[in-house]
Amino acid sequence: MSDDKASDYRLSDQVGFNLRRANQRHIAIFAAHVDGLTPTQFAALARLYEKGPLSQNLLGRLTAMDSATIKGVVERLRAKHLVTSGPDPDDLRLRRVELTDDGRAAFEAAQARALVAGQETLAPLDADEARAFEALLEKLV
Repeated sequence: MSDDKASDYRLSDQVGFNLRRANQRHIAIFAAHVDGLTPTQFAALARLYEKGPLSQNLLGRLTAMDSATIKGVVERLRAKHLVTSGPDPDDLRLRRVELTDDGRAAFEAAQARALVAGQETLAPLDADEARAFEALLEKLV
């Protein structure tokens, strides 16, 4: 089953594979620096801290999470008493998500450690490479 086109394919050369590996590396680094929060949970707290209460749908869009993922993230943050979630008083079809005082404190306590995790993720790159990498990622998304 040797096909010339198939033999040209090397998984380790594929952008998606390497992006996933880089993301897995970042998740491990983040976990080493930020106790009790995943990067996706931290992202949700960060957006709520920045924007105030949001519908769950909008929070998902602002954190680049699909509806199933943001639903799970909100449920886990609720279980930790970091957010509240309930019907939006302005539109009962929506769920409104809001930081609790504990959620605000958790975000504030984790901010500096999250920044360190980001710096450590990029540590193999020099400053120019890191800036270029971040600019290229921004262009891709």
